[in-house]
Amino acid sequence: MTLRERKRLRTRQAILTAATRLFERDGYSATTLDDIAAAAEISKRAIFSYFASKEDLLFPESDARIGAAIDAIAARQPSDGPVQVLMRAMTTTAQESDDLTGRRAALRLRLMRTVPALRGRALQHQLDAQREIARHLAAAFPTELDPISAAALTGAFIGAVTAVLDLLFEGEDPVQSPAEVQATISGAVQVALAPWLRASLENT
Repeated sequence: MTLRERKRLRTRQAILTAATRLFERDGYSATTLDDIAAAAEISKRAIFSYFASKEDLLFPESDARIGAAIDAIAARQPSDGPVQVLMRAMTTTAQESDDLTGRRAALRLRLMRTVPALRGRALQHQLDAQREIARHLAAAFPTELDPISAAALTGAFIGAVTAVLDLLFEGEDPVQSPAEVQATISGAVQVALAPWLRASLENT
């Protein structure tokens, strides 16, 4: 990683840290981009070099999670089935970031319950992820999945993750550590994908 890349990464993280802290303290609606820029010690204009909107500050890793799933599909082994690929992608993203299991995840879900714009953005991210991942799965496993079954599998996977997170972060002060959240998600995903797991085992 070059010096410029490291600097951009530090600035991006400073923006996210400032936004998370201010959203927690002052609420989403009361926090302005000017407030975030001041806390991160950058200009308001600079924020838009990293994030397209205020809403996107709460969804910074959504594209990365889709990318991790696509990468896992591309790097699949001959013995891998669709479920194994999805589980590997989930593990990889959890190891690289706690965006789905930590402090920001709890804040995001709490705010989504009261801010319609965030609910809409979350739904759009979820639909985009389901569509893109399902498309790559169907192409990678043509003898096992058609577009409909690939969409069903991906929907079950993402739906299980979403439902578990909503339950775990339902309270104002969730006590689970990111590792505990990830373990719970993994167990729930295995339940949701049990039919595909059984079919995969029967075909090996």
